[in-house]
Amino acid sequence: MIQLGTRWLCGGEPPARLPQIVVNAVHDVEGERVEQSIDISAWHWTLTWLEGRPVIELDDGTLIEYDPTTDEAVISQTEDFPDE
Repeated sequence: MIQLGTRWLCGGEPPARLPQIVVNAVHDVEGERVEQSIDISAWHWTLTWLEGRPVIELDDGTLIEYDPTTDEAVISQTEDFPDE
């Protein structure tokens, strides 16, 4: 079952329900985009819950999925960066 969680701006505070490893991954992705001189100030994260597990997508298609068995956050890219 998929359940929409919430959306928040890049650089904002992620939802408190997220595992710390996922929050760390969010900050890592945001830091990488800033290091690449990409303006992410208007970008959003979208949190959905898939079978009780958080799945987070950034506007550029970056996905962060949580594996509760290993307590890992897996980061992947689903599409190219949007045009600037």
